[in-house]
Amino acid sequence: MSHDTLNNLDQAAATLSQARQRREPCQPISQSLGITTLAEAYAVQEINTRRALGQGRRLVGRKIGLTSTAVQQQLGVDQPDFGMLFADMEISDGAGIDCRQLIQPKAEGEIAFVLGRDLPHADTTLAELMNAVEYLLPAIEIVDSAIVDWRITLADTVADNASSALYVLGKQATRLSALDLRLEGMLLEKNRSQAAIGVGAACLGNPLDACLWLARTMAESGRPLLAGDVLLSGALGPMTPVVPGDHLHLRLTRLGEVGCHFY
Repeated sequence: MSHDTLNNLDQAAATLSQARQRREPCQPISQSLGITTLAEAYAVQEINTRRALGQGRRLVGRKIGLTSTAVQQQLGVDQPDFGMLFADMEISDGAGIDCRQLIQPKAEGEIAFVLGRDLPHADTTLAELMNAVEYLLPAIEIVDSAIVDWRITLADTVADNASSALYVLGKQATRLSALDLRLEGMLLEKNRSQAAIGVGAACLGNPLDACLWLARTMAESGRPLLAGDVLLSGALGPMTPVVPGDHLHLRLTRLGEVGCHFY
C-alpha cells in the first residue's frame, strides 16, 4: 500500500474511533476518505482492534453480519462480514442499557454459538465446527453505526467493526445435537408488541453455515476462533430501532429467551 493509502487508513480508524467516543456520528468514510475496498475496510477495523487490545480490552468472540440475502443484494456483496466482540460489550440478561453510550442503536435477534475448542484451520470442516460448539444461547445484538443516519456502504460498516456495539446473552444453554437450526423460529418483541420475526433459514440458509464461513475466514486472517469464543451468527430478522424507555424480549423456539431495556 502507498504512504497516502496508509495515512487514509489511520485517519479513517481515528475518525470512527472518535465518533464512537464522542457519540457523534461522522460522514461515511467511503466518501470522505476514499475507503472503498473490502481489504481497506478490514485494515481499518484491524487498526482499531489492535488499539482496543492495547488499551486492555479483551477479545471474547466475533459477530457475523450481512447474513441476509436481501441485505447482501442491497449492498452488492455475495458474502457476510465480521466484527470483533470484546468483553466490555456483553450486557447481562434483563439489564438496562444507557442510550447515552450509543449513537443510533438498533437491535437484532440472533443465535449465539459458544466454542469449546479452537478452530485454527483455514479449511475447517463442518464436522470440526459442530464438534467444537459447546452450546447455543439466545442473543440480542445491539448494532450501532458511527456513520451519520446509517448511510453505510459495505466498506463503511466493515471498517466500523461491522456496526457492532453490545450484545445480550440468555442463560439457557442448549446443546447443538439433534437441532435443525434452519427451523428455529425467532420473535423479537419491543414493549410487548411484535417488532421482528424470523427463522434460522434466514441466516445464510443455516446459522451453522455462517459460523463455518467465519471459522475459515478468521483462520485465514490470522485471528482464529478459540475455545470460549462467542459467535453471534447473524440476524434472524430485520433490525429494530430502540430509544430510551424501550423494553426488548427475544424468544426462540427451543433455545430460550433473553431481554433487556434502554434508558
